[in-house]
Amino acid sequence: MDLTPDWHKKTPREAVPVPLAVSESRKGLWDKSAAAGIPAMPLFGVLPLRRLIPQDIHSLLDYQGALSVLGAGLLSRCAVARAAGVVLGCVGLSVSLLTDYRLSLRKLIPIEVHECIDHVWSLKVIAAPFLLGYSRRSRWTTVVNVVVGASTILGSLFTDYRAQRGVQWGKGHVTDLGPVGG
Repeated sequence: MDLTPDWHKKTPREAVPVPLAVSESRKGLWDKSAAAGIPAMPLFGVLPLRRLIPQDIHSLLDYQGALSVLGAGLLSRCAVARAAGVVLGCVGLSVSLLTDYRLSLRKLIPIEVHECIDHVWSLKVIAAPFLLGYSRRSRWTTVVNVVVGASTILGSLFTDYRAQRGVQWGKGHVTDLGPVGG
């Protein structure tokens, strides 16, 4: 009997059969059972460091972070900060709305791609005030960007990333492995 966790195996994700009792009894934001979705393959073989934050909580934090960056940008008096906030906030919202997790509208972006985007987006949010030169003119926007970016990176290191449908990209086509337990 192999005791290695599923996410450490080098095989593609597969739908996990879920007993009816588990899928019916453990619903909610803190659900970390198989009913919560298909565990993501580790990014670079090591990330996330630990799977402590449930996917649904991370999803809510994604929306909150994107809206915070968007709002801080829109409230800034600096035109460059406004433009950067709108672009970064809309990108964050779009990725969240299109990712393969429970709290999205369409399941188009694989969860592993979303995890990678989380790290890149966070670094861009942190760097934007300094690279675009509005860090001194719009200090409040800079503080919001740095806090949101750092908290998103930190959260991403400890999120239990789980796909809802198992969407994958390969050979130019989206592959749906079917619902969990199907």
